Amino acid sequence: MTTIVVAMGEKNEIGFDNQLLWHLPKDLKHFKDITSGHPIIMGRKTYESIGKPLPNRTNIVVSRKKDWFEEGILIVGSIKEALKFAKKIDEEVFVIGGGNIYEQTMEVVDKLEVTLVKADLEADTFFPKIDPKIWKKTNEICHEKDEKNGYDFCFQTFEKIKKEA
Repeated sequence: MTTIVVAMGEKNEIGFDNQLLWHLPKDLKHFKDITSGHPIIMGRKTYESIGKPLPNRTNIVVSRKKDWFEEGILIVGSIKEALKFAKKIDEEVFVIGGGNIYEQTMEVVDKLEVTLVKADLEADTFFPKIDPKIWKKTNEICHEKDEKNGYDFCFQTFEKIKKEA
């Protein structure tokens, strides 16, 4: 099972200037809970915005830069290569961004774990449109903003609609 994990605003915005648009500790905990122990696939810019390998996960970074190297991660040249390596490690694989990586994997993933943030913020990176003919929302849990989380948000799960044979 390959799953995209994304936090996005109401207009599909996910980032600005290679940074997340919000700080939601509940979302970060949710992200850690679902991805821990599994391989995660991300683009180089996403990796650089995080700044270090995420613990308890195999960090696979897709980069076209030939001379780029970082300790503690697996660097590959394509999504196809990343998925091949990830599947050898574990059946559960998570794609964690950024925008370009999401676009390249939307057709091959089975599930979307979306944190929909009730915000409309300036962004330069967006998540692809979730087509209701392809994706069905199977779960939603909403949280109101509090002293630690500055926005209302919902955890949503979408599963790919199986095509009838």
